[in-house]
Amino acid sequence: MKEIVDFLVDARVMELATDPRVLFGCVVLVVVAVFMRWKLVLLALFGVGAVLAVARYTGLSEGRTMMDSNILVFSVGILLIGVVLIYFLFIKGD
Repeated sequence: MKEIVDFLVDARVMELATDPRVLFGCVVLVVVAVFMRWKLVLLALFGVGAVLAVARYTGLSEGRTMMDSNILVFSVGILLIGVVLIYFLFIKGD
């Protein structure tokens, strides 16, 4: 248990997102959520994964941001993720 706590305290978000143990846990959670039809869990995992993908694509994780193009791409990406989540949570019925 001490190793898990030390790992979580010392890890950064992007390092945690690319760790094989965390990815395996997410895959297991996705498979269980698909079979059990847990819509909120799937949407939460989609939202977190999409935000991490947009942040990695724009270079925000490495700290190499240009205020013009990368922030614009990040903002549009986050806006699209929000639109998808709002659609599936509030507009589309079961």
